[in-house]
Amino acid sequence: MLHVLLHMARANEEPMTSEQIARMLGTNAAVVRRTMAGLRKAGYVQSDKGHHGGWRLACGLDRITLLDVHQAVGGPRIFAIGADRDNPDCAVERVVNAAIADALHQAEILLVQRLGAVSLADLAGQFDALCRAAPSNAKTKSSHRPQP
Repeated sequence: MLHVLLHMARANEEPMTSEQIARMLGTNAAVVRRTMAGLRKAGYVQSDKGHHGGWRLACGLDRITLLDVHQAVGGPRIFAIGADRDNPDCAVERVVNAAIADALHQAEILLVQRLGAVSLADLAGQFDALCRAAPSNAKTKSSHRPQP
């Protein structure tokens, strides 16, 4: 969804439909609507109904961090990995599980800090710098915005 939000910022206040976003992501519009609902609830996007309706940003990119997007659409857990069994019978497995859990906890703390430090405005600025440095390459990489 980061990709979509950055494209929305470039759309000059023109809304993007769920169908357009679905084509961009290679999915279907129902998945887009479910995912965007979390962003709308968090106040990052809004939806307009009707003939010229669609999704648009509800705030500036400087107010949205990578962590904000994760929390709005990804859920509470950063990592989807961990021990297979919470209470294994084997003492060795318990020790290994504890070590892995501690490492994952420390990694999650660092990742949350880093994700919270990067705004979508930062990413947009990096994209703009790439476009200025190599206009033909950056344009090619971002030219897949769906047409109405």
